[in-house]
Amino acid sequence: MKVIKKTIDLGGGRIVEIETGRLAKQADGSVVVKYGKTMILATACADINAKDGVDFMPLTVEYQEKFAAAGKFPGGFFKREARPSENEILTSRLVDRALRPLFPDDYHANVVVHLTLISADDNELPDALACLAASSALAVSTIPFNGPISECRVAKINGQLVINPSKSDVEGPNTTLDMIVAATEKSIVMVEGEMAEVSESEMVEAIAFAHEMLKKQVAVIMELQAEAGTATKRTYSHEKHDEELRTKIHAHAYDKYVEIASKGLADKHQRKELFDAVQAEFEATLTPEELKEKAFLIGQYFHHEEKEAVRWTMLNKTVRLDGRKMNEIRPIWCEVGYLPSPHGSAIFTRGETQSLTTITLGTSLDAQTVDGVIINEEKKFMLHYNFPPFSTGEARTPRGTSRRETGHGNLAFRALQKVMPTDIPYVVRVVSDILESNGSSSMATVCAGTLALMDAGVKISAPVSGIAMGLVTDNGGKHVILSDILGDEDHLGDMDFKVCGTAKGITACQMDIKIDGLSKELLTQALEQAKEGRLHILSKLVETMPQPNADYKPHAPKIEVMFVANEYIGAIIGPGGKIIQEMQKTTGTTITISEEPGGRGRVEVFGPNADSVNAALRIIKGIVATPEVGEVYEATVKSIMPYGAFVEFMPGKQGLLHISEVSHKRLETMDGVLKEGETIKVKLLDVDQKTGKFKLSRKVLLPKEEKAS
Repeated sequence: MKVIKKTIDLGGGRIVEIETGRLAKQADGSVVVKYGKTMILATACADINAKDGVDFMPLTVEYQEKFAAAGKFPGGFFKREARPSENEILTSRLVDRALRPLFPDDYHANVVVHLTLISADDNELPDALACLAASSALAVSTIPFNGPISECRVAKINGQLVINPSKSDVEGPNTTLDMIVAATEKSIVMVEGEMAEVSESEMVEAIAFAHEMLKKQVAVIMELQAEAGTATKRTYSHEKHDEELRTKIHAHAYDKYVEIASKGLADKHQRKELFDAVQAEFEATLTPEELKEKAFLIGQYFHHEEKEAVRWTMLNKTVRLDGRKMNEIRPIWCEVGYLPSPHGSAIFTRGETQSLTTITLGTSLDAQTVDGVIINEEKKFMLHYNFPPFSTGEARTPRGTSRRETGHGNLAFRALQKVMPTDIPYVVRVVSDILESNGSSSMATVCAGTLALMDAGVKISAPVSGIAMGLVTDNGGKHVILSDILGDEDHLGDMDFKVCGTAKGITACQMDIKIDGLSKELLTQALEQAKEGRLHILSKLVETMPQPNADYKPHAPKIEVMFVANEYIGAIIGPGGKIIQEMQKTTGTTITISEEPGGRGRVEVFGPNADSVNAALRIIKGIVATPEVGEVYEATVKSIMPYGAFVEFMPGKQGLLHISEVSHKRLETMDGVLKEGETIKVKLLDVDQKTGKFKLSRKVLLPKEEKAS
């Protein structure tokens, strides 16, 4: 057993250790990355040969957190890990998006990278170590990979940039920036994070700061690779080409594709028909046998020619597929309040991308409980993104939520959560249904979400807009940056950089690079152009709805919050929940009670209208109120006894009205004097300090000469 260990110094006495040669040795490559008590086992395995008909990189990244890693039992009936959590999916995507661009273009063997959290520290976030572990596993394997690469978290806390801060520090109130950055030794490859309306220069500074640490991590991985003897990768041959066919297709298609790309057609279906017609024209010259034999290569070569023609047209003619200028935003139209029943709704349409977004307001009972290995929280703000096949004209049945939908929804969630009011009593769910898609649907979700929240009367601190930026480069150093990219521009281009923010600054971002990284200069230029486009889109949102509605919709459920001393919680609930259940039944409300720091209870009253909520509040206020000696109360007769009557003079508070205190007249019996359910006025004369019993009188409120009725 040859065990190799390497260490990375994060500063401040914090050490990351990478070890290979001890665990999972039958995998093509395996490492254990350790940071404090956090340990991730990473393995990489690849098929020797590619499957027939595969012309893409079939990479799968699976990140899994074992509950045993934190000494916990999984929830649910089966008590074992099941389908991946949202956090596991998002971490898998972070790693996948960083690794995928660095595999050779002609390498098509199936590759699976499996990451397992085998030991956990509840105050450390393992997602910052996952890509470091994955890249190290690939480095000590013979799987072809143009790495190494690494990933880290960078946060700005109390004005200082910090690498891989603790979970408690990241979640603290003084954190203004939290990003995951991936990079090779030379350049940035992937960025994702959220910010508290920071400037473009602050973001660039943070990325550059992270890159300096990533260079050190990459250097250590290279040392590990050299010592493991895996610097030389396996040979492969996954593509067979027909140069004669390639030449014929180039001669037939390239100029025609340039002509189509130069037309500036806004309709993507019309463009596709023209592109497809070029290929169909060529295929018509082949025999059925030739077409069947060469179908796979024909598809590859025509796609290559289309890509090269479109890119050349943008670089040399400065013409985009739909005819826009490089920094021009597609036409926008918006509408709020489109749906009558939801608590808020909006349509946002930009070009051929459209989001219909709704808002639902609920109680704390509707909050999402996240019970994970590391992440344990109660989410009171949720955003769900749905991408049905019909949005792109596909005749396909939806099959559950995809990883892409989870990732896009999380980006929009991060963008909007920064402007959500902290004192809102409701649990808020935002749902974006993409009805049309031709690029930037996650950014349409941000824009539609902003409008829908304002339509619902949610007092967001500022409207948020989002834009997706693209990039096209050539080998000669020529480049163009594209604002508000189309789906084809994303597919055929070199970058997808989504930036969200308010007029004041950036709230979230997500960047994926398909080329060998992005320089600081290009990053800065892209951000400045993004700001220009973002503000233009923001002006369209404000034009549609300048500010949130003054109040929630009339049909929105009403909610009121009050705080009581902890000792009153039991009184509100009552024996076996009797009192609170009766209140909910008689008023038609939902009442929740939770203990808060500072020795007080939070009481939420949620009902269909203000009258029902106010009725419940009156009862609760009566329960928690302290009876005052000398005060006069309206009381309800609850029961008649030979020696007097028991009356409820405050909610939950009853006392004996003795027969001697009912009337000035001496009564021998209570027959016919009072009846159950009758309302009378009584005065609180005294409270027994030992027993807590109340002494009540009715006669002191009656004139002496008046006979009690």
